Amino acid sequence: MSTDSSDLFGALLEAPPLNRTVPVLVPMPAPKPYSYSVPEGMAVEPGSVVQVPLGPRQVIGVVWDGGEDGVDPKKLRPISHVFDCPPLSREMRDFIDWVAAYTLSPPGLVARMALRAPNAFEPEPMVEGLKFVGGVPERLTPARARVLETASDGLSWTRSGLAHAAGVSTSVVDGLVTLGIFETIFLPPPPVVAVPDPDFAAAHLEGPQKEAAAELVADVRKGEFAVSLIDGVTGSGKTEVYFEAIAETLKRGRQVLILLPEIALTASFMERFQDRFGAKPAEWHSDLAPRMREKVWRQAVTGEVRVVAGARSALFLPFEDLGLIIVDEEHDPAYKQEDRVFYNARDMAVVRGRIGDFPVVLVSATPSVESQVNGQSGRYSTVHLPTRFGDAALPDLHLIDMRRHAPERGGFLSPVLIRAIGKTVEGREQALLFLNRRGYAPLTLCRVCGHRFQCPQCSSWLVEHRFRKQLQCHQCGHAERTPEACPECGTLDHLVACGPGVERIAEEVERHFPEARTIVLSSDIMGGVKRLRLELDAIAKGEADIVIGTQLVAKGHNFPLMTLVGIIDADLGLANGDPRAAERTFQLLSQVTGRAGRTGLKSHGLLQTYQPQHPVMQAIVSGDSDAFYEREITERERAALPPFGRLASIIVSAETRHDAENHARGMRNAAPQVSGISVLGPAEAPLALVRGRHRFRLLVHGRRNSDMQGFLRAMLSQSPKERGSVQVQLDIDPQSFL
Repeated sequence: MSTDSSDLFGALLEAPPLNRTVPVLVPMPAPKPYSYSVPEGMAVEPGSVVQVPLGPRQVIGVVWDGGEDGVDPKKLRPISHVFDCPPLSREMRDFIDWVAAYTLSPPGLVARMALRAPNAFEPEPMVEGLKFVGGVPERLTPARARVLETASDGLSWTRSGLAHAAGVSTSVVDGLVTLGIFETIFLPPPPVVAVPDPDFAAAHLEGPQKEAAAELVADVRKGEFAVSLIDGVTGSGKTEVYFEAIAETLKRGRQVLILLPEIALTASFMERFQDRFGAKPAEWHSDLAPRMREKVWRQAVTGEVRVVAGARSALFLPFEDLGLIIVDEEHDPAYKQEDRVFYNARDMAVVRGRIGDFPVVLVSATPSVESQVNGQSGRYSTVHLPTRFGDAALPDLHLIDMRRHAPERGGFLSPVLIRAIGKTVEGREQALLFLNRRGYAPLTLCRVCGHRFQCPQCSSWLVEHRFRKQLQCHQCGHAERTPEACPECGTLDHLVACGPGVERIAEEVERHFPEARTIVLSSDIMGGVKRLRLELDAIAKGEADIVIGTQLVAKGHNFPLMTLVGIIDADLGLANGDPRAAERTFQLLSQVTGRAGRTGLKSHGLLQTYQPQHPVMQAIVSGDSDAFYEREITERERAALPPFGRLASIIVSAETRHDAENHARGMRNAAPQVSGISVLGPAEAPLALVRGRHRFRLLVHGRRNSDMQGFLRAMLSQSPKERGSVQVQLDIDPQSFL
């Protein structure tokens, strides 16, 4: 007993005294920061990255704004550690608070997105290096002579770097170190990428491109918030135009963020950037190795990395001095995150630019309706690029009426499209066949009893993947081996695939063109991102004749020999009740057909459709995008849909249908009566069962100037508490209605 008391007394004497309290935002769904005490001698400020106790764990947190809360420091747990990294700037903290307030998300979960590289919070360790101190060894071999000649410039080298530069093994270098000819020193860690040079390869821009670049450069020189929308046809040189804004930003000593919807697949973009600036940008996306993520995070916050090209999560990197954001393909649905914190990176990029008072550039050949309206109203300045770079012609687009040119029995390619593919392959050019449906067939059934293969955890059919001999759910990932007999009636060899996927189209192409080199591109291709990059590179080099792909092929790739694009099912995106269906279909088909003829070769686009008179089809083949946008904007305004109204989606899910429906009805009854805001539902979501959870949906609709967040806060405060398996997801400005 006496020993225990002595240990406790000694610990109390050694514990540092506490002198003040600070709020700390921790990465968990708490509504506000927690208070912690600061031990004497520890220096923290708002933005400091710290480690604090939370229950039995130690977690990362950020000292937040707000000052002391009047609580006695002795009653609070102390901060455990302050990391040796620059604090998050006031701009970054304001941005996190804004996103949390707008999306109605806990601020700790938003801050967590800015702290996704915990091992980067301490300085990187120094790298062991060598420095030539003089002298010549008694036995001077040719290999040793090459090492001495290489190191005679007085620069410091790493052991492996010097050996590689001199063309010798590391044992030769080690021998010279032993003789005292080199001394060991410690070098700062190397940068993840070289510093880009804005004058490395000046662009040769033509009339419209030159004028557009001048507008963007002028905005950068002003050094204040502005939003520009580059609206240019596919192949019009949009990338080269915004490269000039990047160059000007670099000349002014500030950092640049380029957001891309599919950064892991855009190796060609990295090469174009390197050709212009002499170095690649740092990458930031989910496929980046953890060690590289830590390096990029650290060097972005210290300012060593000048340009980052990344997916939507790069928006939450705490840059030292961000001076420009580019949002390429700003219309792309991939910018919407629908997990934990629901946000649209395009819209939040504009917010970050306003808070940081620097320009933002949105880029697209098919801008979103929201951006078009902002451009027309003067909120954004619009830069038009109506022609392709180098006077390359846009593809000639034609509709194939499938009612008049039906495919052969069991096939999905019309005779017109088959003839066009044949001519293209004979001319040693490439054809692209687009179908936004993975796998072999979207549905498998028994032709005897009618049994349909459905996911046991979701309200969706199992998709056949014949290459892998699997039936797979594209919602939850459930997979099972394709059976030989019907599990319902036991009949053998009577399972039939209904409808086409890209694998089935590949099978049909193989029948018609057995000698052609065919590549199938899909997000679930074996080998993942690395394999996809290799396939894309092979296509660009002309090592394929026919490419069959999903929407991956619409992501801005440049295929020099591509002269024919065939859309297998142009009506596919119009077959649901999504209010954005027409816009999405127009954008996707325009982007896909824009892959053809980018280097000036005569090109064609053929769209197979059963609705040739549909306004979307007519707008695409006529090239009259203005008429399409005018019609779409008028319909949105008439229905008070975004951007002329506001929407919020509430998804209630539970392990039982009864619990989900009851909670959704309770939330509906708790909605306040407010003029200009109405609540629709609850109703079962179109995907009523996902991963074994039943889903009900409420849709909140309001006028453009309505206080949607205030309404939802009041509704949530009066709603029943989430009990048992019930979960509620809130999505402001929803993009998906499934």
